[in-house]
Amino acid sequence: MADIDLYVDPVCPFAWVAAQWLLDTAADQHAVTLRPMSLAVLNGDHDVDADHAPMIVRSRRLGRVFAAAVQQYGQTAFSPLYTEFGVRLHAHARQADDAVAAALAATGFDQQLIEALDDTRYDAAVAQAHRASQTVLGGRSGSPIISVDGHVFSGPVLTELPAPGHATELLAAIVTAATTPGFAALQRPYQGPPAVADVEEEQR
Repeated sequence: MADIDLYVDPVCPFAWVAAQWLLDTAADQHAVTLRPMSLAVLNGDHDVDADHAPMIVRSRRLGRVFAAAVQQYGQTAFSPLYTEFGVRLHAHARQADDAVAAALAATGFDQQLIEALDDTRYDAAVAQAHRASQTVLGGRSGSPIISVDGHVFSGPVLTELPAPGHATELLAAIVTAATTPGFAALQRPYQGPPAVADVEEEQR
């Protein structure tokens, strides 16, 4: 059994697909923990093109809500809130503010946490969580980041959920690669946006 941490920004669709694959596939084999990171903090000192700017704004605002939830309920609050939020944002394409409000209701968390969206007092906590993701990697990377028994890599980036048999094989391959001395990286060119709308259907 491996200890696997996956660092995700809740607004990242690639991270959403990877998280659903990992949670579904590793549940009975490995200990999986989802942890926050922030694309807003990552890009805070960089110019962002017009197409990605709205995502960065969403990342900044939603990161505050997740930070507030973790502050009030502990680290274990992140995963259920992320799951409920992701279904609504990524699978059902609801507006981010509406999705997080519905996710708070679904988890039974304090509805007043929605007020953290525009509360800059949580920015320091968001930044601290993001720095933790970059520190564990030892470099700069976006979402997601995976740690397998302390061996940390950028990714995995999935554009769709693997078929059930391949999902298990992919997890075994990643665990093997991550724990193989000398293995450093494996990457291919951009493959396009993920098919997030199909994630919930695949899980039925």
